Amino acid sequence: MNKRFTFEKINYILMAAAVVVIILGFVLMTGASSTETAFDPAIFNARRIKVAPIICFVGFVFMIFAIMYHPKKKEEHELD
Repeated sequence: MNKRFTFEKINYILMAAAVVVIILGFVLMTGASSTETAFDPAIFNARRIKVAPIICFVGFVFMIFAIMYHPKKKEEHELD
């Protein structure tokens, strides 16, 4: 019985890499917060409001690519 899975091994590797990039983006967003008594202007620095969301977005786009990626097999080359 020949089982055909939806994803190949390379798809899972690419999805794991995308998850790492997304987690990295969220980690870059973290940091100290302002309190009622003390304002921390670091909450508005470029790393937290520009770089980290862009990295998360790239990770999500890469996840879509990882899901949609379909590697060609040797059998498919021979049929062409």
